[in-house]
Amino acid sequence: MSSHREAPAISEDPVADNTDVYAFVSPDKPSTVTLIANFVPLEDPAGGPNFFVFGDSVLYQIHVDNDGDGLAEVTYGFSFSTTYAYPNSFLYNVGPITSISSPNLNRRQVYTVTRTTDAGTVTLGSGLACPPCNIGPASTPDYDDLAGEAVHNLGGGRTVFAGQRAEGFYVDLGAIFDLGDLRPFQSLHIATHMPNSQGINATKYKNVHSIALQVPKTDLTAGGSAPADPTKTSSTVGVWATASRQMSRMYEANGTILDTGGRVQVSRLGNPLVNEVLIPVGKKDYWNSQQPVNESQFAQYFAHPELASLLPGLYPGVFPHLNALNKSGKPRADIEAIFLTGIPAGLIPGFQNYTGSVQAEQLRLNMAIPPTTSKPSNLGLLGMDPAGFPNGRRVFDDVTTIELRALAGVTYALVDKSYVPDKAAGEITQGINSSNTDLTADNTVHYRSAFPYLGHPHAGFDVPNDNEPAPVTRY
Repeated sequence: MSSHREAPAISEDPVADNTDVYAFVSPDKPSTVTLIANFVPLEDPAGGPNFFVFGDSVLYQIHVDNDGDGLAEVTYGFSFSTTYAYPNSFLYNVGPITSISSPNLNRRQVYTVTRTTDAGTVTLGSGLACPPCNIGPASTPDYDDLAGEAVHNLGGGRTVFAGQRAEGFYVDLGAIFDLGDLRPFQSLHIATHMPNSQGINATKYKNVHSIALQVPKTDLTAGGSAPADPTKTSSTVGVWATASRQMSRMYEANGTILDTGGRVQVSRLGNPLVNEVLIPVGKKDYWNSQQPVNESQFAQYFAHPELASLLPGLYPGVFPHLNALNKSGKPRADIEAIFLTGIPAGLIPGFQNYTGSVQAEQLRLNMAIPPTTSKPSNLGLLGMDPAGFPNGRRVFDDVTTIELRALAGVTYALVDKSYVPDKAAGEITQGINSSNTDLTADNTVHYRSAFPYLGHPHAGFDVPNDNEPAPVTRY
């Protein structure tokens, strides 16, 4: 998945597992940018009585690099605290939860938000309530109201939400990790030669915990300037999220846990699928511990991606041009640009999100490019939609298909005009979405047209087969 259970150590620590990062110009408030970091992968909606939660011992952070040095100039920090109103009850709630301050809610979680720059750390809000998880019609009869109460105004044009959401990332996990046996191309796969079929959305009924922050663009730029010219590199910022834990954890004989020592970064994520499919398993935990400025030590895995070398073998005769490119030993300058420096001006007419020559894995957003409000393409730049991935990432962007096509060679023609991509490279699909612009087709949930944009979580009471997603609310 985008970064779900992507490394050995973090797969054992779900509350610190950063699953997805989104950064986009807010479609309904284009003077702002929305930043979203998701944690706790693959939540089953009915997973009680200890329903899912943020980790009280985890420091969650969203970082912004606005000068291209691979380091954060702006960092938003989020720390959580959980209490129990009825510690002698096993129940998550003792009656219907009709508000986030309801006395029937047993487990309550609040959080503090800070903003750190060179000038120091400022607390933007504290004691902010998370909504409860979506239990079912008896416990959470009006989840829309509950979620609305958990959207907090921080002042200064900033808005925050932290709580459970429906998983917005859609992917055919069963096909991807079965030797890349994509169902729409099964007849061409070396191992199966099965009849082609539609993809299966493995995350369709899963939830996740989201931290969503909407801020003025001037909060993110160097010097607080308003980004207005998409041709200027100063309009582009790099974004990534991390989770950090204290260095030591002690388990006491009475069942309590004590965390001590300084903070250690245990998870990071900028672009989707990087640690998942580009970084080798022996370096995944180490990659999670590093800062983007240190990315040059991993550059070889971007220049010579393993998945690109595997595709011709998995689909014999389907990718002859990619096979020849792999055998030439030429570095994949297109992949390096997408993930490590941003796309410089000149490669794509009228577009750039370049941050400079420093190699740093970040999700780069050109904030001067306005949101696409009429028929956005979930293929982003590949769908001729400059407001989408890899120019930032919107909640509905089909990042798996975009990256598969890029690795298959579609984007190499941008850096080598003599290269002709294989026909199949431009046709790779998960088979989940029937149309690049039909955002209703098999998406995990209907996305919301306003902050926090990801849909309400699936209710634990609902049987998954009956829990069909509601129609999408279009941007």
